Amino acid sequence: MVIIATTAFPSEQSTEMGKRLGKLPPLPAYMTQKGPYVGNEVGLGVKTLSLYEFDQSKTKEAMEYVGDRYTKFFGVPGFTYSIRIWYDTIEALKMIGLA
Repeated sequence: MVIIATTAFPSEQSTEMGKRLGKLPPLPAYMTQKGPYVGNEVGLGVKTLSLYEFDQSKTKEAMEYVGDRYTKFFGVPGFTYSIRIWYDTIEALKMIGLA
């Protein structure tokens, strides 16, 4: 199971975002992270994408951790984010009784 998190912020806020990123706590032992991957989009500024992988049994803890992680960026002008859980195919089929 993964959580996919995206952010966007104005390019002129890159220094502040970098400072806050450097102060984030380490990931919990039950989770791995890929990213953040960074890109730029005209009109939006900097965008990032991160994938957090974890076992389904840790869904509640994972959502709380990732949600708390992104609150550290609140107050940065123009910062927005999105967090979504994505299921692998077997997990999704189990949810509808087909696996």
